[in-house]
Amino acid sequence: MKGRILAFDFGKKRTGIAVTDELQLIASGLTTIETKGIFSFLDTYLKDENVSLFVVGEPKQMDYTESESEILIQEFLQKLTNKFPEIKIKRVDERFTSKMAFQTMIDSGLNKKQRQNKALIDEISATIILQTYLEQL
Repeated sequence: MKGRILAFDFGKKRTGIAVTDELQLIASGLTTIETKGIFSFLDTYLKDENVSLFVVGEPKQMDYTESESEILIQEFLQKLTNKFPEIKIKRVDERFTSKMAFQTMIDSGLNKKQRQNKALIDEISATIILQTYLEQL
């Protein structure tokens, strides 16, 4: 059994999370949580689910330089590695995921009030990051 892949659209306040099925075929939005609670969420989630890989979005500027949020992401990656050393981590370019997430919300017929839900945008962004990773396999 391969185990699920968890993907993160890491943010200072909120982190969107997406997950695959056990066969790693389908990416689905899981949730958005307050970033400060991410490790307690993971402790609970990993007790019940077999996760074989973490995919973390890699924000870059248009000229491919690091975005300022990369410093926070590096701290998150270090804690993730220390806490769950048996789970590998991959990075995926996330430059256009927020725009794609917003467009996905429009395309699926969500009204303006629903599209202002930043937590939903983060969850959809995490799903796009995960789908991008799966397509690269």
